[in-house]
Amino acid sequence: MDGQLFAQQVVSGLANGAVYASLALALVLIYRTTHVVNFAQGEMAMFTTFVAWSLNNRMSYWPAFVLTLAFAFVFGAAIERVVIRPVEQASHLTVIMVTIALFVTVNGFVLWVWTPDLRDFPTPFTGEPVVVAGVFFARHEIGIIALTVATVVVLWAFFRFTKLGLAMRAAAIRPEAARLLGVRVGWMLALGWGFAAVLGAIAGMMTAPLRLLDPNMMQPVLIYAFAAAVLGGIASPAGAVIGGFTIGVGINLLATYVDFVTPELELPVAFAVLIGILLFRPAGIFGRVAARRV
Repeated sequence: MDGQLFAQQVVSGLANGAVYASLALALVLIYRTTHVVNFAQGEMAMFTTFVAWSLNNRMSYWPAFVLTLAFAFVFGAAIERVVIRPVEQASHLTVIMVTIALFVTVNGFVLWVWTPDLRDFPTPFTGEPVVVAGVFFARHEIGIIALTVATVVVLWAFFRFTKLGLAMRAAAIRPEAARLLGVRVGWMLALGWGFAAVLGAIAGMMTAPLRLLDPNMMQPVLIYAFAAAVLGGIASPAGAVIGGFTIGVGINLLATYVDFVTPELELPVAFAVLIGILLFRPAGIFGRVAARRV
C-alpha cells in the first residue's frame, strides 16, 4: 500500500466526510426537536447555496458567506413556523410527507428562478496545495475540514454553556417540563430549524466548488448524510459528526483500493451501509435503544 496515496485519500475522504457531517448534524438537530427526519434538508441547503452564488456576484466571498448564513437561519426558522408548526400534532407520516412536499417545492422553485444550468462556485481556500512529507493536500479540502470542526465546536459551546442553548436542549428533550419552567418551546424548535439550515448552508457552500452548482447537487450528499446520521445514531450530534467522517473516509478508501467499487457504485455502497445499520444496529454506534413499558 502506497503511504502517500493512502494519506491523500484519507484527507480527501475527511473533506467529503466534513460535508456529510454538517448535513448529518442538521438532520440530527431537527430529529431531536421534532422526532422526524427532514427529507428536504438537502434541498434547503441547495437553495441557500444558490442565494450565496447570487450574493457572490455582488460582493466578496466572506460577506456573502455571512449574509447567506443569516438568510439560512431565518429561512429555516420560517419553515418551522409556517410549514411544520401547523402539522406538529399530526402523525409522523404526515410530517414526513410535508417535508417531501417541501423537497419538491424548493427544487422546483430553484429550477424556475435559476434554471438547471451548471455554474461554477468560488472557494475561499485558494493557493498552492500544502505539501507534507511529499503528500499534496488541496487547500479547499483542508479548509472544509477546518471550517466543519470549528462549526461543531461553536455549536457544542453554544448548547453547553449558554442559557439559550440549554433552553433549546430542554425543549427538545423534555418539552412539557421546559414549558413549566417558562421556556418558549415553540420558538426553541424554530431556532433548532434555523441552526439546522445554517449547517446545511455551510455543507452546500463547501460542496458546490467540488461538484459544480446545480439544483440536484445535494441529493447524493443527503444520502451520505443519512447514512452518517444513522451510523452515529440519529439522535446523537457527536455520532453524526463521527459518522460523517467515517462514511467519507470509508467510501474514499473503498473506491481507491477495491477494484469493483467504481464512482458509480459509491452511492449504492452508502445505501448498503445504511441498510446494514438499520438491520443489525438500528440505534447506531452512539444511539441507545429505548425500552417502553406497554
